[in-house]
Amino acid sequence: MKIKVIKIGGKLIENREVLARLCDGLSSLGEPFVLVHGGGVMGSQLATKLGVEVKMHEGRRITDEATLEIAVMAYAGLANKRVVAALQARGVNACGLSGCDMAVVKSHRRPVKDIDWGLVGDVDSVDADVLAMLLGAGAIPVVSPITFSPEGELLNTNADSVASAVAMGLASKYEVELVFTLDKAGVLLDVDDPTSLIPTITPTLYAELREQEKIHSGMIPKIDNAYKTIEAGVDKVRITSPDNLTGGTVVVK
Repeated sequence: MKIKVIKIGGKLIENREVLARLCDGLSSLGEPFVLVHGGGVMGSQLATKLGVEVKMHEGRRITDEATLEIAVMAYAGLANKRVVAALQARGVNACGLSGCDMAVVKSHRRPVKDIDWGLVGDVDSVDADVLAMLLGAGAIPVVSPITFSPEGELLNTNADSVASAVAMGLASKYEVELVFTLDKAGVLLDVDDPTSLIPTITPTLYAELREQEKIHSGMIPKIDNAYKTIEAGVDKVRITSPDNLTGGTVVVK
Protein backbone atom coordinates (compact mmCIF):
# COMPACT_ATOMS: atom_id res chain seq x y z
CA MET A 1 0.00 0.00 0.00
CA LYS A 2 1.18 3.50 -0.79
CA ILE A 3 1.04 6.24 1.85
CA LYS A 4 2.32 9.78 2.19
CA VAL A 5 4.03 11.29 5.22
CA ILE A 6 3.44 15.03 4.92
CA LYS A 7 5.22 17.67 6.98
CA ILE A 8 3.69 21.14 7.30
CA GLY A 9 4.99 24.16 9.18
CA GLY A 10 3.38 26.26 11.87
CA LYS A 11 2.88 29.20 9.51
CA LEU A 12 0.34 27.16 7.54
CA ILE A 13 -1.68 26.39 10.66
CA GLU A 14 -1.66 29.97 11.88
CA ASN A 15 -3.07 31.24 8.57
CA ARG A 16 -6.70 30.05 8.47
CA GLU A 17 -7.11 30.53 4.70
CA VAL A 18 -3.93 28.62 3.85
CA LEU A 19 -4.86 25.85 6.29
CA ALA A 20 -8.29 25.57 4.68
CA ARG A 21 -6.76 25.18 1.21
CA LEU A 22 -4.26 22.64 2.52
CA CYS A 23 -6.99 20.55 4.14
CA ASP A 24 -9.06 20.73 0.96
CA GLY A 25 -6.08 19.22 -0.84
CA LEU A 26 -5.48 16.60 1.84
CA SER A 27 -9.12 15.50 1.78
CA SER A 28 -8.92 14.84 -1.97
CA LEU A 29 -5.58 12.98 -2.01
CA GLY A 30 -7.28 9.62 -2.39
CA GLU A 31 -4.69 7.72 -0.38
CA PRO A 32 -3.82 7.36 3.32
CA PHE A 33 -1.37 9.79 4.86
CA VAL A 34 0.30 10.73 8.11
CA LEU A 35 0.57 14.45 8.82
CA VAL A 36 3.42 15.84 10.93
CA HIS A 37 3.29 19.52 11.84
CA GLY A 38 5.38 22.17 13.51
CA GLY A 39 4.12 25.24 15.27
CA GLY A 40 7.01 27.62 15.84
CA VAL A 41 5.07 30.72 14.86
CA MET A 42 2.18 29.89 17.19
CA GLY A 43 4.62 29.11 19.98
CA SER A 44 6.34 32.47 19.57
CA GLN A 45 3.00 34.28 19.53
CA LEU A 46 1.89 32.54 22.72
CA ALA A 47 5.23 33.29 24.38
CA THR A 48 4.78 36.98 23.59
CA LYS A 49 1.27 36.99 25.06
CA LEU A 50 2.57 35.34 28.25
CA GLY A 51 5.62 37.57 28.50
CA VAL A 52 8.13 34.73 28.03
CA GLU A 53 11.34 35.58 26.18
CA VAL A 54 11.95 33.53 23.03
CA LYS A 55 15.62 32.49 23.00
CA MET A 56 17.17 31.63 19.65
CA HIS A 57 20.61 30.62 18.41
CA GLU A 58 21.37 30.70 14.68
CA GLY A 59 17.66 30.59 13.90
CA ARG A 60 16.93 27.63 16.18
CA ARG A 61 14.95 27.74 19.38
CA ILE A 62 16.48 27.13 22.80
CA THR A 63 13.91 25.38 25.00
CA ASP A 64 13.97 26.14 28.71
CA GLU A 65 11.23 25.01 31.13
CA ALA A 66 8.92 27.95 30.37
CA THR A 67 9.43 27.59 26.61
CA LEU A 68 8.71 23.85 26.79
CA GLU A 69 5.39 24.48 28.54
CA ILE A 70 4.47 26.93 25.80
CA ALA A 71 5.57 24.49 23.08
CA VAL A 72 3.39 21.73 24.53
CA MET A 73 0.40 24.08 24.74
CA ALA A 74 0.91 25.47 21.24
CA TYR A 75 2.05 22.40 19.31
CA ALA A 76 0.35 19.45 21.01
CA GLY A 77 -2.65 21.61 21.91
CA LEU A 78 -3.89 24.46 19.74
CA ALA A 79 -1.96 23.72 16.53
CA ASN A 80 -2.72 20.01 16.59
CA LYS A 81 -6.42 20.41 17.31
CA ARG A 82 -6.81 23.18 14.76
CA VAL A 83 -5.54 20.83 12.04
CA VAL A 84 -7.62 17.89 13.30
CA ALA A 85 -10.80 20.01 13.37
CA ALA A 86 -10.17 21.33 9.86
CA LEU A 87 -9.70 17.80 8.53
CA GLN A 88 -12.78 16.48 10.37
CA ALA A 89 -14.83 19.25 8.78
CA ARG A 90 -13.82 17.81 5.40
CA GLY A 91 -14.74 14.23 6.22
CA VAL A 92 -11.21 13.08 7.11
CA ASN A 93 -11.23 11.01 10.30
CA ALA A 94 -8.11 12.58 11.83
CA CYS A 95 -6.57 11.50 15.14
CA GLY A 96 -4.34 14.08 16.81
CA LEU A 97 -1.46 12.89 18.95
CA SER A 98 1.97 13.95 20.11
CA GLY A 99 5.10 11.88 19.95
CA CYS A 100 4.64 10.74 23.53
CA ASP A 101 1.10 9.40 23.00
CA MET A 102 1.25 5.60 22.75
CA ALA A 103 5.07 6.04 22.66
CA VAL A 104 4.94 6.88 18.97
CA VAL A 105 8.21 8.86 18.99
CA LYS A 106 10.91 8.20 21.57
CA SER A 107 13.82 10.57 21.84
CA HIS A 108 16.67 11.69 24.08
CA ARG A 109 17.66 15.10 25.31
CA ARG A 110 20.22 16.63 22.97
CA PRO A 111 23.68 16.47 24.60
CA VAL A 112 25.35 19.76 25.53
CA LYS A 113 28.26 20.53 23.20
CA ASP A 114 28.98 24.08 22.05
CA ILE A 115 25.57 25.19 23.28
CA ASP A 116 22.90 23.90 25.65
CA TRP A 117 19.68 23.62 23.65
CA GLY A 118 17.72 22.80 26.79
CA LEU A 119 14.71 20.51 26.58
CA VAL A 120 15.20 19.67 22.92
CA GLY A 121 14.88 16.09 21.71
CA ASP A 122 16.69 14.08 19.06
CA VAL A 123 14.66 11.14 17.75
CA ASP A 124 15.66 7.60 18.76
CA SER A 125 12.78 5.51 17.38
CA VAL A 126 9.28 5.53 15.91
CA ASP A 127 6.63 2.91 16.72
CA ALA A 128 5.37 2.25 13.20
CA ASP A 129 2.96 -0.40 14.53
CA VAL A 130 0.89 2.24 16.34
CA LEU A 131 0.65 4.40 13.23
CA ALA A 132 -0.16 1.35 11.10
CA MET A 133 -2.91 0.41 13.57
CA LEU A 134 -4.50 3.85 13.23
CA LEU A 135 -4.20 3.80 9.44
CA GLY A 136 -5.68 0.29 9.37
CA ALA A 137 -8.66 1.56 11.36
CA GLY A 138 -9.26 4.30 8.80
CA ALA A 139 -7.81 7.09 10.95
CA ILE A 140 -5.34 9.70 9.77
CA PRO A 141 -2.61 10.37 12.37
CA VAL A 142 -1.79 14.05 12.92
CA VAL A 143 1.47 14.14 14.87
CA SER A 144 2.87 17.09 16.82
CA PRO A 145 6.64 17.19 17.52
CA ILE A 146 6.43 16.88 21.31
CA THR A 147 8.32 13.70 22.19
CA PHE A 148 9.57 12.09 25.38
CA SER A 149 12.75 10.63 26.84
CA PRO A 150 13.26 7.31 28.67
CA GLU A 151 13.20 9.36 31.89
CA GLY A 152 9.75 10.70 31.06
CA GLU A 153 10.87 14.22 30.11
CA LEU A 154 8.78 16.03 27.53
CA LEU A 155 11.03 17.27 24.73
CA ASN A 156 10.58 19.84 21.97
CA THR A 157 11.71 18.10 18.78
CA ASN A 158 12.32 19.37 15.26
CA ALA A 159 9.25 18.58 13.13
CA ASP A 160 11.32 17.87 10.00
CA SER A 161 13.29 15.27 11.97
CA VAL A 162 10.08 13.71 13.29
CA ALA A 163 8.59 13.53 9.79
CA SER A 164 11.72 11.89 8.40
CA ALA A 165 11.82 9.37 11.25
CA VAL A 166 8.11 8.56 10.80
CA ALA A 167 8.62 8.03 7.07
CA MET A 168 11.61 5.76 7.64
CA GLY A 169 9.74 3.79 10.30
CA LEU A 170 6.75 3.22 8.04
CA ALA A 171 8.90 2.27 5.06
CA SER A 172 9.14 -1.29 6.38
CA LYS A 173 5.35 -1.64 6.01
CA TYR A 174 4.34 0.59 3.10
CA GLU A 175 5.61 2.28 -0.04
CA VAL A 176 6.23 5.70 1.49
CA GLU A 177 6.49 9.12 -0.10
CA LEU A 178 7.77 11.85 2.23
CA VAL A 179 6.42 15.32 1.42
CA PHE A 180 7.93 18.55 2.76
CA THR A 181 5.92 21.71 2.19
CA LEU A 182 7.45 25.17 1.96
CA ASP A 183 6.50 28.60 0.64
CA LYS A 184 7.87 27.93 -2.86
CA ALA A 185 6.58 25.72 -5.68
CA GLY A 186 9.50 23.34 -5.06
CA VAL A 187 13.24 23.48 -5.70
CA LEU A 188 13.85 26.42 -8.03
CA LEU A 189 16.89 27.28 -10.16
CA ASP A 190 16.02 30.92 -9.44
CA VAL A 191 14.26 31.50 -6.10
CA ASP A 192 12.53 34.56 -7.54
CA ASP A 193 11.22 32.75 -10.63
CA PRO A 194 8.47 30.17 -9.94
CA THR A 195 8.73 28.94 -13.55
CA SER A 196 12.30 27.69 -12.89
CA LEU A 197 11.04 24.64 -11.01
CA ILE A 198 13.21 21.51 -11.13
CA PRO A 199 10.62 18.69 -11.45
CA THR A 200 12.97 15.78 -10.63
CA ILE A 201 16.30 15.59 -8.84
CA THR A 202 18.56 12.56 -9.21
CA PRO A 203 21.90 12.11 -7.42
CA THR A 204 23.77 12.99 -10.63
CA LEU A 205 21.75 16.15 -11.26
CA TYR A 206 22.05 17.16 -7.60
CA ALA A 207 25.85 16.91 -7.75
CA GLU A 208 25.91 18.99 -10.94
CA LEU A 209 23.63 21.70 -9.55
CA ARG A 210 25.64 21.93 -6.32
CA GLU A 211 28.87 22.26 -8.28
CA GLN A 212 27.29 25.04 -10.37
CA GLU A 213 25.97 26.62 -7.12
CA LYS A 214 22.44 26.56 -8.50
CA ILE A 215 21.41 24.66 -5.38
CA HIS A 216 22.90 26.18 -2.26
CA SER A 217 22.31 27.49 1.27
CA GLY A 218 19.31 26.07 3.14
CA MET A 219 18.21 23.79 0.29
CA ILE A 220 21.35 21.63 0.58
CA PRO A 221 20.51 20.17 4.03
CA LYS A 222 16.92 19.57 2.87
CA ILE A 223 18.04 17.51 -0.11
CA ASP A 224 20.82 15.79 1.85
CA ASN A 225 18.18 14.77 4.40
CA ALA A 226 15.93 13.59 1.56
CA TYR A 227 18.64 11.21 0.37
CA LYS A 228 19.22 9.91 3.89
CA THR A 229 15.56 8.94 4.14
CA ILE A 230 15.64 7.34 0.67
CA GLU A 231 18.71 5.31 1.67
CA ALA A 232 16.71 4.16 4.74
CA GLY A 233 13.90 2.75 2.57
CA VAL A 234 11.62 5.72 1.76
CA ASP A 235 10.56 5.50 -1.89
CA LYS A 236 10.89 9.21 -2.76
CA VAL A 237 10.79 12.68 -1.26
CA ARG A 238 8.68 15.53 -2.61
CA ILE A 239 9.40 19.21 -1.91
CA THR A 240 6.43 21.37 -2.82
CA SER A 241 3.98 24.05 -1.78
CA PRO A 242 0.95 23.25 0.41
CA ASP A 243 -1.31 24.15 -2.51
CA ASN A 244 0.11 21.41 -4.76
CA LEU A 245 0.77 18.22 -2.77
CA THR A 246 1.25 16.13 -5.91
CA GLY A 247 3.50 18.61 -7.75
CA GLY A 248 6.72 20.38 -6.92
CA THR A 249 10.12 18.68 -6.99
CA VAL A 250 10.57 14.93 -6.53
CA VAL A 251 13.89 13.66 -5.18
CA VAL A 252 14.54 10.09 -6.37
CA LYS A 253 17.25 7.43 -6.20
